Amino acid sequence: MNAATSPQDTARGKGRRTLVLLFVLFFGAMALAGVLRFSGWQPAAHKNVGQLLQPPVDLRLQPPVLASGAPYAWKSEEKIWRILVAPPAACAEQCVTLSQGLAKVWQLFGHNADNVKILWLGTPPAPLAGTPALRALAPSPALRAALPGVDDPAGVPVYIVDPNGFVIMRHAPGTDLGGLRKDLSTLLKLK
Repeated sequence: MNAATSPQDTARGKGRRTLVLLFVLFFGAMALAGVLRFSGWQPAAHKNVGQLLQPPVDLRLQPPVLASGAPYAWKSEEKIWRILVAPPAACAEQCVTLSQGLAKVWQLFGHNADNVKILWLGTPPAPLAGTPALRALAPSPALRAALPGVDDPAGVPVYIVDPNGFVIMRHAPGTDLGGLRKDLSTLLKLK
């Protein structure tokens, strides 16, 4: 029997190949994950539907006032997320349709609905007026001006405001409100 082909050498060679294969699989998977992470790829389930604002817009400097004249506090004991709409003065049919959609979105939150409020800058349309989550805000040019892309020629954008008063996301006019619900549902899980 040849020393180069002994059973010990054959077993040793198989052991080395197995070790190298495990090394390549482990570090290859890590390298692939690193490439995907730093290239910006994310699984479809983790992508936002709305535009994430970087940096978030701080609305604490423009404290809103309710239509009744009472101040509205951004920070409260509960973690309240807000859907903010700041339509132009001449918003008619589009605002009615948007308000109907927002009322449905709020209802679909079920047991989490208490953690979501809808803020409407100005007089809200009738379909939204009966929604318990609605907070009608007095018109505020300063608050409206602080919102990015508020005067979009395509229509009325919808914003998500975090519990501390930062606008963190903008949904473009005409986007599916199911995407707004998806984004807000993800954020509600961050308790």
